[in-house]
Amino acid sequence: MSDSEYNPEDTGPVGERRRKLPAVPPARPRATPSQPTYHPTTELDLSRGFPPVSHETTEIDLSGGWPQHLKPPPPPPAQPARPAGRVLGVDVGTVRVGVALSDPTGTLASPLETLRRAKDLSDVDRLVQLVVEHEVAEVVVGEPVHLSGASGASATDAANYAQELADRIPDVPVNLIDERLSTVTAASHLREGGIDSRKQRQVIDQAAAVVILQQFLDSRRAGS
Repeated sequence: MSDSEYNPEDTGPVGERRRKLPAVPPARPRATPSQPTYHPTTELDLSRGFPPVSHETTEIDLSGGWPQHLKPPPPPPAQPARPAGRVLGVDVGTVRVGVALSDPTGTLASPLETLRRAKDLSDVDRLVQLVVEHEVAEVVVGEPVHLSGASGASATDAANYAQELADRIPDVPVNLIDERLSTVTAASHLREGGIDSRKQRQVIDQAAAVVILQQFLDSRRAGS
């Protein structure tokens, strides 16, 4: 083969029309490196402490009334007024009813009396007398619910008792409140005072009424 017939720059399939292609493909152009981006910052001098922060506000002229384009805020909900005066606490049992009474300011509960449950409801009559005698403004009856919060037979009995009393004194509100563990708490307080609650059943009934009433007074004062 002669030198004129062979040319290393000639490529192509054998037997077909030759076409000239570069022996070495051209190099790809290199991308021009992008210019660095600078983010301007402001230097703060904290040698004298953190600079004060100002909050811009817009002053609204209300001399001509509330602007029509602004919706006035709703008024706060009115809280029901509590009757002022003594509060009577009642612990309803199957045999006895413990009674406690607060001071005129409704701050401190004290034992008052123990009543015996009667089929003729003479114990309810006595409670009505106590309400009138001490000028009671409100009555609180303990509702002995279970620890789980469910109501049982004792809770139903207390609710019926409270309703019977409420029917006798329509001008004085009668409230049912949760009295879980009130008897246990009362017995613990009596033991701390050196009193055997098992021998003083009437005392523990009054003490349970005190616990019920004091919890109600404390919660009412905290809520106000």
